[in-house]
Amino acid sequence: MNIIFTLFWIPKQEEIRMGTEAEKESSTPAKGKVYIKEDLCKGCSFCVVFCPTDVLAMGGRLNYKGYHLPDVVAPEQCNGCDMCGLYCPDFAIFGVRLKRKKKGE
Repeated sequence: MNIIFTLFWIPKQEEIRMGTEAEKESSTPAKGKVYIKEDLCKGCSFCVVFCPTDVLAMGGRLNYKGYHLPDVVAPEQCNGCDMCGLYCPDFAIFGVRLKRKKKGE
């Protein structure tokens, strides 16, 4: 049931937090993007520990349940591997690979 949920769940804009202000100022295009559904997060920090590119860090923000939320601190380093989503026990985070435009397009 949970596997189907993660494969077909498309977040609404108000349900997700897409990075920080650093993402908007980045000059290097990221290969991937991390989406966090804050109301499902319980602050276990598995996503932070298992991120191979150190995109995430535990921040000071709290969700409505009082759990600390991860912050996207280096969005330009994200490669969309979804290791954060694979280790999240609550399916509160996932990474996706972004399509790149080819030089002739």
